[in-house]
Amino acid sequence: MYLLANGRVITRDPALGYLKDGGVLIDGTKIREVGTTAALRAAWPEAELIDARGGVIMPALINAHTHIYSALARGLSIKGYNATNFYEVLDGMWWAIDRKLRLDGTRASANALMMDCIKQGVTTIFDHHASYAEIPGSLHTIAESAKRFGLRACLCYEVSDRDREEKCLQAIRENADFITECERRQDPMLAAMFGGHALFTISDKTFERMVEANNGRTGYHIHVSEGMNDVYDSLQSYGRRPVQRLQDHGILGPKTLLGHCIHVNTAEIELIQATGTMVVNNPESNMGNAVGTCPVLQLCKHGVLVGLGTDAYTNDMLESVKVALIAQKQNACLPNVGWCEVTDMLFRSNAKIAAKYFPDELGVLKPGAAADVIVMDYKPFTPFSDANIDGHILFGMTGRQCRTTIAAGKLLMKDGELVGIDEEAENAYILEQSQKLWGDLNGCEYGPEGERK
Repeated sequence: MYLLANGRVITRDPALGYLKDGGVLIDGTKIREVGTTAALRAAWPEAELIDARGGVIMPALINAHTHIYSALARGLSIKGYNATNFYEVLDGMWWAIDRKLRLDGTRASANALMMDCIKQGVTTIFDHHASYAEIPGSLHTIAESAKRFGLRACLCYEVSDRDREEKCLQAIRENADFITECERRQDPMLAAMFGGHALFTISDKTFERMVEANNGRTGYHIHVSEGMNDVYDSLQSYGRRPVQRLQDHGILGPKTLLGHCIHVNTAEIELIQATGTMVVNNPESNMGNAVGTCPVLQLCKHGVLVGLGTDAYTNDMLESVKVALIAQKQNACLPNVGWCEVTDMLFRSNAKIAAKYFPDELGVLKPGAAADVIVMDYKPFTPFSDANIDGHILFGMTGRQCRTTIAAGKLLMKDGELVGIDEEAENAYILEQSQKLWGDLNGCEYGPEGERK
Protein backbone atom coordinates (compact mmCIF):
# COMPACT_ATOMS: atom_id res chain seq x y z
CA MET A 1 0.00 0.00 0.00
CA TYR A 2 1.39 3.39 -1.08
CA LEU A 3 0.49 6.83 0.17
CA LEU A 4 1.50 9.42 -2.40
CA ALA A 5 1.15 12.72 -0.54
CA ASN A 6 2.42 16.23 0.18
CA GLY A 7 1.38 17.59 -3.19
CA ARG A 8 -1.13 19.72 -5.06
CA VAL A 9 -3.73 17.19 -6.21
CA ILE A 10 -5.57 17.58 -9.52
CA THR A 11 -8.21 14.85 -9.35
CA ARG A 12 -10.20 15.56 -12.56
CA ASP A 13 -13.17 14.40 -10.48
CA PRO A 14 -15.93 17.05 -10.08
CA ALA A 15 -16.84 15.68 -6.65
CA LEU A 16 -13.30 15.92 -5.25
CA GLY A 17 -11.93 18.84 -7.24
CA TYR A 18 -8.51 20.25 -6.38
CA LEU A 19 -6.66 19.72 -3.09
CA LYS A 20 -3.95 22.22 -2.15
CA ASP A 21 -2.12 19.78 0.12
CA GLY A 22 -3.33 16.27 -0.51
CA GLY A 23 -2.55 12.76 -1.48
CA VAL A 24 -3.70 9.48 -2.96
CA LEU A 25 -3.84 6.15 -1.13
CA ILE A 26 -3.05 3.26 -3.47
CA ASP A 27 -4.11 -0.25 -2.56
CA GLY A 28 -3.17 -2.90 -5.10
CA THR A 29 -4.04 -1.72 -8.61
CA LYS A 30 -6.71 0.79 -7.51
CA ILE A 31 -7.03 4.07 -5.70
CA ARG A 32 -8.55 3.53 -2.29
CA GLU A 33 -8.84 7.09 -1.02
CA VAL A 34 -8.08 10.69 -1.97
CA GLY A 35 -7.84 13.40 0.67
CA THR A 36 -5.68 15.84 2.54
CA THR A 37 -2.17 14.77 3.47
CA ALA A 38 -2.89 15.16 7.19
CA ALA A 39 -6.06 13.06 7.10
CA LEU A 40 -4.55 10.28 5.01
CA ARG A 41 -1.38 10.01 7.09
CA ALA A 42 -3.43 9.86 10.28
CA ALA A 43 -5.78 7.19 8.91
CA TRP A 44 -3.12 5.06 7.17
CA PRO A 45 0.14 5.26 9.16
CA GLU A 46 1.25 1.84 7.88
CA ALA A 47 1.18 2.86 4.20
CA GLU A 48 4.54 3.41 2.49
CA LEU A 49 4.92 7.15 1.97
CA ILE A 50 5.96 8.50 -1.42
CA ASP A 51 6.67 12.17 -0.85
CA ALA A 52 5.52 14.43 -3.70
CA ARG A 53 7.59 17.26 -2.17
CA GLY A 54 5.11 19.93 -3.08
CA GLY A 55 4.79 18.80 -6.69
CA VAL A 56 1.57 18.36 -8.65
CA ILE A 57 -0.14 14.99 -8.25
CA MET A 58 -2.39 14.23 -11.22
CA PRO A 59 -3.82 11.36 -13.29
CA ALA A 60 -1.29 9.69 -15.59
CA LEU A 61 -1.58 10.59 -19.26
CA ILE A 62 -2.95 8.61 -22.22
CA ASN A 63 -1.63 8.70 -25.81
CA ALA A 64 -4.46 7.79 -28.17
CA HIS A 65 -2.28 7.32 -31.29
CA THR A 66 1.40 6.53 -31.62
CA HIS A 67 3.79 4.41 -33.71
CA ILE A 68 6.34 2.28 -31.87
CA TYR A 69 8.06 1.35 -35.13
CA SER A 70 9.38 4.92 -35.55
CA ALA A 71 11.25 5.03 -32.24
CA LEU A 72 14.66 4.27 -33.77
CA ALA A 73 14.36 7.11 -36.29
CA ARG A 74 15.55 9.81 -33.90
CA GLY A 75 18.50 11.53 -35.59
CA LEU A 76 18.29 9.28 -38.66
CA SER A 77 19.18 10.53 -42.12
CA ILE A 78 18.39 8.29 -45.09
CA LYS A 79 20.59 8.80 -48.12
CA GLY A 80 18.67 10.47 -50.94
CA TYR A 81 15.60 11.25 -48.81
CA ASN A 82 14.28 14.76 -49.48
CA ALA A 83 10.50 14.60 -49.36
CA THR A 84 8.49 17.32 -51.09
CA ASN A 85 5.03 15.87 -50.42
CA PHE A 86 3.27 13.54 -48.00
CA TYR A 87 3.53 10.43 -50.17
CA GLU A 88 7.30 10.93 -50.39
CA VAL A 89 7.42 11.25 -46.58
CA LEU A 90 5.70 7.89 -46.23
CA ASP A 91 7.58 6.06 -48.96
CA GLY A 92 11.00 7.58 -48.36
CA MET A 93 11.08 7.46 -44.56
CA TRP A 94 8.44 5.45 -42.71
CA TRP A 95 7.81 2.64 -45.20
CA ALA A 96 11.57 2.40 -45.75
CA ILE A 97 12.04 1.90 -42.00
CA ASP A 98 9.30 -0.66 -41.47
CA ARG A 99 10.53 -2.69 -44.47
CA LYS A 100 13.81 -3.20 -42.58
CA LEU A 101 12.37 -3.69 -39.09
CA ARG A 102 12.60 -7.23 -37.78
CA LEU A 103 11.47 -8.56 -34.37
CA ASP A 104 14.64 -7.45 -32.57
CA GLY A 105 14.18 -3.96 -33.96
CA THR A 106 10.50 -3.99 -32.99
CA ARG A 107 11.45 -5.00 -29.44
CA ALA A 108 14.08 -2.25 -29.21
CA SER A 109 11.60 0.30 -30.57
CA ALA A 110 8.99 -0.72 -28.01
CA ASN A 111 11.47 -0.56 -25.15
CA ALA A 112 12.66 2.89 -26.19
CA LEU A 113 9.16 4.32 -26.53
CA MET A 114 7.93 2.84 -23.28
CA MET A 115 10.83 4.15 -21.24
CA ASP A 116 10.27 7.59 -22.73
CA CYS A 117 6.55 7.37 -21.93
CA ILE A 118 7.22 6.51 -18.31
CA LYS A 119 9.58 9.45 -18.02
CA GLN A 120 6.88 11.78 -19.34
CA GLY A 121 3.98 10.47 -17.32
CA VAL A 122 2.24 8.41 -20.03
CA THR A 123 0.96 5.05 -18.78
CA THR A 124 -1.50 4.10 -21.55
CA ILE A 125 -0.77 3.95 -25.28
CA PHE A 126 -2.78 3.14 -28.40
CA ASP A 127 -0.15 1.92 -30.84
CA HIS A 128 -0.41 1.36 -34.58
CA HIS A 129 2.48 -0.87 -35.61
CA ALA A 130 4.19 -1.75 -38.89
CA SER A 131 7.30 -3.91 -39.41
CA TYR A 132 6.96 -5.42 -42.85
CA ALA A 133 10.39 -7.09 -42.72
CA GLU A 134 9.01 -9.50 -40.09
CA ILE A 135 5.31 -9.37 -39.37
CA PRO A 136 4.39 -12.59 -37.47
CA GLY A 137 4.79 -12.19 -33.72
CA SER A 138 5.37 -8.44 -33.80
CA LEU A 139 2.32 -7.50 -31.69
CA HIS A 140 3.15 -10.24 -29.20
CA THR A 141 6.68 -8.85 -28.97
CA ILE A 142 5.34 -5.37 -28.19
CA ALA A 143 2.91 -6.84 -25.65
CA GLU A 144 5.80 -8.52 -23.84
CA SER A 145 7.62 -5.20 -23.65
CA ALA A 146 4.51 -3.43 -22.34
CA LYS A 147 4.11 -6.04 -19.62
CA ARG A 148 7.76 -5.81 -18.61
CA PHE A 149 7.66 -2.01 -18.37
CA GLY A 150 4.24 -1.96 -16.72
CA LEU A 151 2.27 0.10 -19.27
CA ARG A 152 -1.24 -0.32 -20.62
CA ALA A 153 -1.20 -0.94 -24.35
CA CYS A 154 -3.91 -1.23 -26.99
CA LEU A 155 -2.17 -2.66 -30.06
CA CYS A 156 -2.91 -3.28 -33.71
CA TYR A 157 -1.03 -4.01 -36.92
CA GLU A 158 -1.10 -1.75 -39.97
CA VAL A 159 -2.75 -3.68 -42.82
CA SER A 160 -1.80 -2.39 -46.27
CA ASP A 161 -1.58 -3.58 -49.86
CA ARG A 162 1.60 -1.57 -50.42
CA ASP A 163 3.95 -4.58 -50.14
CA ARG A 164 1.86 -7.09 -52.10
CA GLU A 165 -0.63 -9.76 -51.13
CA GLU A 166 1.43 -12.10 -48.95
CA LYS A 167 2.53 -9.30 -46.62
CA CYS A 168 -1.03 -8.00 -46.53
CA LEU A 169 -2.34 -11.44 -45.54
CA GLN A 170 0.33 -11.73 -42.84
CA ALA A 171 -0.71 -8.34 -41.44
CA ILE A 172 -4.37 -9.39 -41.34
CA ARG A 173 -3.39 -12.63 -39.63
CA GLU A 174 -1.26 -10.80 -37.06
CA ASN A 175 -4.22 -8.64 -36.07
CA ALA A 176 -6.57 -11.61 -35.87
CA ASP A 177 -4.13 -13.75 -33.87
CA PHE A 178 -3.45 -10.97 -31.39
CA ILE A 179 -7.16 -10.26 -30.91
CA THR A 180 -7.63 -13.96 -30.13
CA GLU A 181 -4.71 -13.87 -27.71
CA CYS A 182 -6.18 -10.88 -25.86
CA GLU A 183 -9.54 -12.62 -25.63
CA ARG A 184 -7.81 -15.64 -24.14
CA ARG A 185 -5.62 -13.76 -21.66
CA GLN A 186 -8.18 -11.23 -20.41
CA ASP A 187 -5.32 -9.04 -19.20
CA PRO A 188 -6.70 -5.67 -18.00
CA MET A 189 -3.47 -3.97 -19.14
CA LEU A 190 -3.65 -5.25 -22.72
CA ALA A 191 -6.14 -4.71 -25.54
CA ALA A 192 -6.40 -5.17 -29.29
CA MET A 193 -7.81 -3.25 -32.23
CA PHE A 194 -7.72 -4.14 -35.93
CA GLY A 195 -5.28 -1.85 -37.70
CA GLY A 196 -5.29 -0.45 -41.19
CA HIS A 197 -3.10 2.04 -43.00
CA ALA A 198 -4.65 4.86 -45.06
CA LEU A 199 -7.42 3.99 -47.47
CA PHE A 200 -5.31 4.72 -50.54
CA THR A 201 -3.23 1.62 -49.69
CA ILE A 202 -6.21 -0.65 -48.91
CA SER A 203 -8.34 -2.23 -51.65
CA ASP A 204 -11.98 -3.24 -51.29
CA LYS A 205 -10.88 -6.87 -51.29
CA THR A 206 -8.51 -6.22 -48.38
CA PHE A 207 -11.22 -4.42 -46.43
CA GLU A 208 -13.46 -7.45 -46.91
CA ARG A 209 -10.71 -9.72 -45.62
CA MET A 210 -10.14 -7.47 -42.60
CA VAL A 211 -13.82 -7.45 -41.68
CA GLU A 212 -14.03 -11.24 -42.08
CA ALA A 213 -10.93 -11.83 -39.92
CA ASN A 214 -12.14 -9.43 -37.24
CA ASN A 215 -15.64 -10.91 -37.20
CA GLY A 216 -17.00 -8.05 -35.08
CA ARG A 217 -14.66 -8.75 -32.18
CA THR A 218 -13.11 -5.29 -31.83
CA GLY A 219 -12.93 -1.83 -33.39
CA TYR A 220 -10.61 -0.58 -36.11
CA HIS A 221 -7.69 1.83 -35.80
CA ILE A 222 -7.08 3.39 -39.18
CA HIS A 223 -5.59 6.50 -40.81
CA VAL A 224 -8.20 8.61 -42.58
CA SER A 225 -7.78 11.64 -44.85
CA GLU A 226 -4.39 12.54 -43.43
CA GLY A 227 -3.36 13.79 -46.87
CA MET A 228 -5.37 14.84 -49.88
CA ASN A 229 -4.01 11.83 -51.77
CA ASP A 230 -6.32 9.72 -49.58
CA VAL A 231 -9.32 11.79 -50.71
CA TYR A 232 -8.29 11.83 -54.37
CA ASP A 233 -7.74 8.06 -54.46
CA SER A 234 -11.12 7.29 -52.88
CA LEU A 235 -12.96 9.56 -55.28
CA GLN A 236 -11.08 8.50 -58.40
CA SER A 237 -10.89 4.78 -57.69
CA TYR A 238 -14.13 4.14 -55.79
CA GLY A 239 -16.36 7.17 -56.38
CA ARG A 240 -16.69 7.68 -52.63
CA ARG A 241 -15.00 9.91 -50.07
CA PRO A 242 -12.89 8.03 -47.48
CA VAL A 243 -15.35 8.08 -44.55
CA GLN A 244 -18.20 7.00 -46.83
CA ARG A 245 -16.04 4.16 -48.11
CA LEU A 246 -15.37 3.01 -44.54
CA GLN A 247 -19.11 3.03 -43.88
CA ASP A 248 -19.67 0.88 -46.98
CA HIS A 249 -17.40 -1.78 -45.48
CA GLY A 250 -18.84 -1.65 -41.95
CA ILE A 251 -15.66 -0.19 -40.47
CA LEU A 252 -17.25 2.74 -38.61
CA GLY A 253 -18.70 2.35 -35.12
CA PRO A 254 -18.29 3.32 -31.44
CA LYS A 255 -15.10 1.27 -30.95
CA THR A 256 -13.38 2.45 -34.14
CA LEU A 257 -10.71 5.13 -33.97
CA LEU A 258 -9.95 7.28 -37.01
CA GLY A 259 -6.51 8.87 -37.04
CA HIS A 260 -6.04 12.43 -38.33
CA CYS A 261 -9.28 13.19 -40.29
CA ILE A 262 -7.81 16.43 -41.66
CA HIS A 263 -9.60 16.55 -45.00
CA VAL A 264 -13.09 15.47 -43.98
CA ASN A 265 -16.12 17.44 -45.14
CA THR A 266 -19.36 18.18 -43.30
CA ALA A 267 -21.16 15.09 -44.62
CA GLU A 268 -18.30 12.89 -43.42
CA ILE A 269 -18.28 14.56 -39.99
CA GLU A 270 -22.00 13.92 -39.68
CA LEU A 271 -21.44 10.27 -40.64
CA ILE A 272 -18.69 9.92 -38.05
CA GLN A 273 -21.01 11.39 -35.43
CA ALA A 274 -24.01 9.29 -36.44
CA THR A 275 -22.04 6.06 -36.11
CA GLY A 276 -20.42 7.06 -32.79
CA THR A 277 -16.97 6.69 -34.34
CA MET A 278 -14.00 8.26 -32.55
CA VAL A 279 -11.29 10.56 -33.98
CA VAL A 280 -7.76 11.23 -32.76
CA ASN A 281 -5.90 14.48 -33.55
CA ASN A 282 -2.09 14.48 -33.97
CA PRO A 283 -1.19 18.16 -34.32
CA GLU A 284 2.62 18.13 -34.38
CA SER A 285 2.85 15.31 -36.89
CA ASN A 286 0.30 16.99 -39.15
CA MET A 287 2.23 20.24 -39.09
CA GLY A 288 5.54 18.46 -39.62
CA ASN A 289 4.19 16.64 -42.66
CA ALA A 290 2.56 19.84 -43.95
CA VAL A 291 -0.74 18.05 -44.55
CA GLY A 292 -3.09 20.52 -42.86
CA THR A 293 -5.02 20.94 -39.60
CA CYS A 294 -7.71 18.66 -38.26
CA PRO A 295 -11.08 20.49 -37.94
CA VAL A 296 -11.27 19.77 -34.20
CA LEU A 297 -13.66 22.62 -33.46
CA GLN A 298 -16.14 21.43 -36.08
CA LEU A 299 -15.85 17.80 -34.98
CA CYS A 300 -16.49 18.74 -31.36
CA LYS A 301 -19.39 20.98 -32.35
CA HIS A 302 -20.98 17.96 -34.04
CA GLY A 303 -20.53 15.88 -30.87
CA VAL A 304 -17.72 13.65 -32.14
CA LEU A 305 -15.44 12.16 -29.48
CA VAL A 306 -12.01 13.58 -30.37
CA GLY A 307 -8.89 12.41 -28.56
CA LEU A 308 -5.27 13.49 -28.68
CA GLY A 309 -2.29 11.51 -29.95
CA THR A 310 1.25 12.24 -31.04
CA ASP A 311 1.72 9.99 -34.09
CA ALA A 312 5.10 9.35 -32.38
CA TYR A 313 6.31 12.85 -33.31
CA THR A 314 6.88 13.14 -29.56
CA ASN A 315 5.96 11.12 -26.47
CA ASP A 316 5.20 14.28 -24.49
CA MET A 317 1.44 14.66 -24.30
CA LEU A 318 1.74 18.09 -22.68
CA GLU A 319 3.83 19.30 -25.60
CA SER A 320 1.18 17.92 -27.94
CA VAL A 321 -1.72 19.67 -26.20
CA LYS A 322 0.11 23.01 -26.37
CA VAL A 323 0.58 22.63 -30.12
CA ALA A 324 -3.03 21.49 -30.54
CA LEU A 325 -4.22 24.77 -29.03
CA ILE A 326 -1.95 26.91 -31.20
CA ALA A 327 -2.94 24.98 -34.33
CA GLN A 328 -6.67 25.45 -33.73
CA LYS A 329 -6.26 29.17 -33.07
CA GLN A 330 -4.17 29.55 -36.21
CA ASN A 331 -6.60 27.50 -38.29
CA ALA A 332 -9.59 29.56 -37.13
CA CYS A 333 -7.68 32.88 -37.23
CA LEU A 334 -9.16 33.54 -33.79
CA PRO A 335 -7.18 33.88 -30.55
CA ASN A 336 -10.11 32.99 -28.28
CA VAL A 337 -10.96 29.48 -29.49
CA GLY A 338 -9.83 25.94 -28.72
CA TRP A 339 -9.17 26.15 -24.99
CA CYS A 340 -11.91 23.77 -23.87
CA GLU A 341 -11.71 21.49 -26.90
CA VAL A 342 -7.98 20.75 -26.71
CA THR A 343 -7.82 20.28 -22.94
CA ASP A 344 -10.88 18.04 -23.15
CA MET A 345 -9.12 15.95 -25.83
CA LEU A 346 -6.24 15.12 -23.50
CA PHE A 347 -7.80 15.09 -20.05
CA ARG A 348 -11.32 13.81 -20.74
CA SER A 349 -11.75 12.37 -24.22
CA ASN A 350 -8.63 10.17 -24.08
CA ALA A 351 -10.03 8.61 -20.91
CA LYS A 352 -13.35 7.97 -22.68
CA ILE A 353 -11.51 6.35 -25.59
CA ALA A 354 -9.53 4.19 -23.16
CA ALA A 355 -12.77 3.15 -21.43
CA LYS A 356 -13.80 1.41 -24.65
CA TYR A 357 -10.83 -0.97 -24.30
CA PHE A 358 -9.69 -1.15 -20.68
CA PRO A 359 -11.87 -2.23 -17.74
CA ASP A 360 -10.39 0.14 -15.14
CA GLU A 361 -11.38 3.81 -14.99
CA LEU A 362 -8.53 6.02 -16.17
CA GLY A 363 -7.83 9.75 -16.26
CA VAL A 364 -9.22 10.52 -12.80
CA LEU A 365 -8.10 10.29 -9.18
CA LYS A 366 -10.93 8.93 -7.06
CA PRO A 367 -11.69 5.81 -5.03
CA GLY A 368 -12.06 2.76 -7.26
CA ALA A 369 -10.28 4.27 -10.26
CA ALA A 370 -7.07 2.76 -11.63
CA ALA A 371 -3.98 3.73 -9.67
CA ASP A 372 -2.37 5.50 -12.63
CA VAL A 373 -0.82 8.55 -11.00
CA ILE A 374 2.06 10.89 -11.75
CA VAL A 375 3.90 13.64 -9.89
CA MET A 376 5.05 16.71 -11.79
CA ASP A 377 7.96 18.73 -10.43
CA TYR A 378 6.16 22.01 -10.99
CA LYS A 379 6.53 24.88 -8.55
CA PRO A 380 4.22 27.73 -9.66
CA PHE A 381 5.39 31.31 -9.30
CA THR A 382 1.91 32.68 -10.00
CA PRO A 383 -1.37 31.85 -8.22
CA PHE A 384 -2.39 28.21 -8.70
CA SER A 385 -5.91 26.97 -8.04
CA ASP A 386 -8.74 24.91 -9.47
CA ALA A 387 -9.70 27.97 -11.53
CA ASN A 388 -6.52 28.00 -13.63
CA ILE A 389 -5.06 24.48 -13.57
CA ASP A 390 -5.21 24.01 -17.34
CA GLY A 391 -3.61 27.41 -17.89
CA HIS A 392 -0.63 26.30 -15.79
CA ILE A 393 -0.43 23.03 -17.73
CA LEU A 394 -0.63 24.72 -21.13
CA PHE A 395 1.92 27.42 -20.36
CA GLY A 396 4.05 26.00 -17.57
CA MET A 397 4.35 22.22 -17.50
CA THR A 398 6.27 19.89 -19.76
CA GLY A 399 6.37 16.11 -19.80
CA ARG A 400 10.01 16.10 -18.68
CA GLN A 401 8.94 17.56 -15.36
CA CYS A 402 7.42 14.20 -14.42
CA ARG A 403 9.30 12.83 -11.41
CA THR A 404 7.19 9.86 -10.32
CA THR A 405 5.03 7.51 -12.41
CA ILE A 406 2.68 4.81 -11.12
CA ALA A 407 0.58 2.51 -13.35
CA ALA A 408 -1.98 0.07 -11.96
CA GLY A 409 -0.44 0.60 -8.54
CA LYS A 410 3.06 -0.34 -9.71
CA LEU A 411 5.83 2.18 -9.12
CA LEU A 412 7.55 2.62 -12.50
CA MET A 413 9.61 5.73 -11.77
CA LYS A 414 10.45 7.44 -8.49
CA ASP A 415 12.20 10.79 -8.20
CA GLY A 416 13.26 10.63 -11.84
CA GLU A 417 14.75 7.12 -11.71
CA LEU A 418 13.18 4.11 -13.42
CA VAL A 419 12.32 1.37 -10.93
CA GLY A 420 13.46 -2.20 -11.64
CA ILE A 421 14.88 -1.31 -15.05
CA ASP A 422 18.57 -1.26 -15.95
CA GLU A 423 18.36 1.79 -18.16
CA GLU A 424 22.00 1.62 -19.22
CA ALA A 425 21.60 -1.97 -20.45
CA GLU A 426 18.32 -1.11 -22.19
CA ASN A 427 19.91 1.83 -23.96
CA ALA A 428 22.83 -0.32 -25.09
CA TYR A 429 20.46 -2.83 -26.70
CA ILE A 430 18.43 -0.07 -28.34
CA LEU A 431 21.59 1.55 -29.69
CA GLU A 432 22.78 -1.78 -31.11
CA GLN A 433 19.49 -2.28 -32.94
CA SER A 434 19.35 1.30 -34.22
CA GLN A 435 22.89 0.99 -35.61
CA LYS A 436 21.79 -2.15 -37.46
CA LEU A 437 18.62 -0.50 -38.81
CA TRP A 438 20.45 2.62 -39.95
CA GLY A 439 23.09 0.47 -41.64
CA ASP A 440 20.44 -1.58 -43.46
CA LEU A 441 18.74 1.61 -44.66
CA ASN A 442 21.91 3.25 -45.95
CA GLY A 443 23.94 0.22 -47.02
CA CYS A 444 26.78 0.82 -44.57
CA GLU A 445 27.77 0.29 -40.94
CA TYR A 446 27.27 2.82 -38.15
CA GLY A 447 29.28 3.43 -35.00
CA PRO A 448 27.77 4.29 -31.59
CA GLU A 449 28.20 8.04 -32.20
CA GLY A 450 26.29 7.87 -35.48
CA GLU A 451 29.41 7.90 -37.60
CA ARG A 452 29.41 5.94 -40.85
CA LYS A 453 32.14 3.31 -41.13
